Amino acid sequence: MSFLTRLRLFRPTLAGATLRNQSLACLGACIGIVLSAAVGGLSALDPLHLMWIVPPMGASAVLLFVVPASPMAQPWPTIGGNVISAMIGVAFAHHMPLSALSAGLAVTCAIGAMSLLRCLHPPGGAAALVGLFAGASSSYVFPLVPVGLNAVVLVACAWLFHRLCGQNYPNRPVAAPATGIDRDRPWTFSRKDMAAALEEVGEAFDIDADDLTGLLRRVEQKALARSYNQLICADLMTHGVFSVRASDPPETARTLLVDKDVRRLPVLDDEGRIIGAIGLRELVRAATRVEELMSPASIALPDDPAFDLLDRYASRRVHTVFIVDSERRPTGVVTEADWLAILTRGLS
Repeated sequence: MSFLTRLRLFRPTLAGATLRNQSLACLGACIGIVLSAAVGGLSALDPLHLMWIVPPMGASAVLLFVVPASPMAQPWPTIGGNVISAMIGVAFAHHMPLSALSAGLAVTCAIGAMSLLRCLHPPGGAAALVGLFAGASSSYVFPLVPVGLNAVVLVACAWLFHRLCGQNYPNRPVAAPATGIDRDRPWTFSRKDMAAALEEVGEAFDIDADDLTGLLRRVEQKALARSYNQLICADLMTHGVFSVRASDPPETARTLLVDKDVRRLPVLDDEGRIIGAIGLRELVRAATRVEELMSPASIALPDDPAFDLLDRYASRRVHTVFIVDSERRPTGVVTEADWLAILTRGLS
């Protein structure tokens, strides 16, 4: 087996994992466990307990620092899952002798309770066994100290560590940027589609539904961008732009807009360069010259990616983009209708 082949065997198994993130996860887990054990030791009644930490915290640290976006790594599942499960384990220790059956029932009830209370946390299964093995001699304080205390300190460490590293914890799903193609339109999916698909699959996924929606929307954007990344503004633009001069009276612009059935006209200076734009909306005010009513024009170069115009249409309420040369002289125009024709053609 070659050296490169061996390296491939150690590639991260998590999607999106990087060497930097995995290294930070190791460091964060180390700090979290050290502080949890130290604080637990300070709270121990026995002075010989220099460290007091329960084994499930090791598994919790993996979730909190390696996959902090997981729904099962959030503060309530981490704290509630460990405490409730440990409480169930202690309860079984008080009412049943230690046996294979009591171990199975303790874990079963812990999973059920965590599911009902929306705090499902895999290490909670181990916490239930720890409570059971603590035996009937342990009190019901055990799930709070050290189990609950360990979990609280570990979550606090995770919160501070991820904040210092610029990461998102507790997880708040980040929506994909709006670009006119990621809204609920016939050719894309909606939240109802997502819920229906998850129900049809019938399996649980360790990712928040909103995170999954945002991720798929980004994938959708990338796929559409790749499909149209060869298009430039020159490919879409209509030649023969109607225009008015800055010194023209407003009535000239109104007549041209109505007769030519266009939404906006570029306003040119004496040298033919675009200095603004005007539409019927601006013409409601009284004025003697077009330049008194014009508003900023949205422009682009012929070689600019046509895909970049979608954001202007979607979020800036731009309906017309004028294509100009290096001296800002109009050479064409791209409207929403032009892009809609391209998208419709691509989906047919």
